[in-house]
Amino acid sequence: MTGLDLLPGLTRAEVARVVAGLRARNETLATAESLTAGLLTAALTSVAGSSAVVRGGLVVYATDLKAGLAGVDPALLAARGPVDPAVAAALAEGARTRCSATYGIGLTGVAGPAEQDGKPVGTIFAALSGPDGTWSSAPVAAGGRDQVRTVAVRAALDLVAGRLGTLYG
Repeated sequence: MTGLDLLPGLTRAEVARVVAGLRARNETLATAESLTAGLLTAALTSVAGSSAVVRGGLVVYATDLKAGLAGVDPALLAARGPVDPAVAAALAEGARTRCSATYGIGLTGVAGPAEQDGKPVGTIFAALSGPDGTWSSAPVAAGGRDQVRTVAVRAALDLVAGRLGTLYG
């Protein structure tokens, strides 16, 4: 079983295009994942040759680990909660700096089965931090946990692909 086996509808070709784009630019990527708990990193590393571009990943499922491992400001977490676009951006920057990567991706949201801190199931915040800025998206997913987590992984890959100019063909 690979990371892609757990992500219905996401193909190896889509993930491979992102890995190839990073490799062609001699750039690297790191992740800080909350609701996806490592699925993005598993998907990326399911591609042969990904070790040239994937620096590592932080699974920060618990709120205190978002601060402790990824460096998210505890005051931000206290004020806005763990499911917030600013937290996704801070996770992305934390992944980038702590893993010494060109880009960092931060993912947070609510996969269910119940809402969290007033945020409904299907809420997703994804962010990409790079040397020249931060980009974000906030897709909303319908369905169960698998669908929500797949949409989150796809949102992260779309951010990277958009930045690299390697959107899926």
